[in-house]
Amino acid sequence: MTRVAVVTGGSAGLGRATVRELAARGWDVAVIARGQEGVDAAAAEVEAAGRRGLAVVADVSDRQAVEDAADRIEAELGPIDLWVNGVMVGVFGRFLDTEPEDFERALRVTYLGFVNGTRAALSRMVPRDRGQVIQVGSALGFRGIPLQAAYCGAKHAIVGFTESVVSELIEQGSRVQVSRVDMPALNTIQFNWVKSQLPHHPQPVAPIYQPEVGARAIAATAERPRRRTWVGESTVYTILGNRISGRFADWYAAKTLVSGQQTASKDGQMLPSNLDEPVEGDHGAHGVFDDRAHAWSPQTWWVEHRRLGNGLIGAALGVAGAAVLAAGRRR
Repeated sequence: MTRVAVVTGGSAGLGRATVRELAARGWDVAVIARGQEGVDAAAAEVEAAGRRGLAVVADVSDRQAVEDAADRIEAELGPIDLWVNGVMVGVFGRFLDTEPEDFERALRVTYLGFVNGTRAALSRMVPRDRGQVIQVGSALGFRGIPLQAAYCGAKHAIVGFTESVVSELIEQGSRVQVSRVDMPALNTIQFNWVKSQLPHHPQPVAPIYQPEVGARAIAATAERPRRRTWVGESTVYTILGNRISGRFADWYAAKTLVSGQQTASKDGQMLPSNLDEPVEGDHGAHGVFDDRAHAWSPQTWWVEHRRLGNGLIGAALGVAGAAVLAAGRRR
């Protein structure tokens, strides 16, 4: 069976890891990003895995460019079954110190890029009454932190936008699925080419996970659709902790996460900013924090093996119920 997936931002970081994971699971994959070398390299990896790959250069903040990309993909690979919105750009710095043009550019790509991708996907899937869109979210879509107001604002907006779209599809009786997979801090190239005003090299908020952890969760959600998935223990703690005590989360973020998002040990390793233009070259999936990144966690194992996990829970409940029943009979 031919299955066609689209991954925006698929040339590097989490998107690149997702392209590899989907190809390994038998998907044909179209890769959308701005850099020609990156999309070519990602598509070549799909073909090396024995699947059809397609490299498409487009800026997702341009609605017409996204529509044109979708038309080309369906003409060359066939109907799109899965669309993964994963593109982002960022600016690091305090809100009032950030140039308005930079802030707005980050929002156009990270938020409106998802809107444009969702529109392109659903306008083709809804008439066919099949298909799935996966929104790559973040723990920071529920808990804002200092120095990343544009990214946090965009990820919060994606949550509300997706909930609105899901409710409309339900009302229409559509069988098209829209899922959101919320990520923890990942070791991606983003922290090398983000536009930064910080005195030291930007870093993810620990704990840091390898991008393959998120890619496996995305692929698992593609194969077993679920409306919401949290990836990594830190994502669970962040979302639930903010619900329990937002004021404490404000205080904790203020006290720890300005210094906690910088490291002097990586100074001198920054690339040119990719905010407005792609950075030349093929940059792969990993960033510079391999020495600190986790490749696995119990929570992500559960995400990937939900059916097995649910079966184990059912078996345990069955044994417990039988024991209670037997005890009652003895009495």
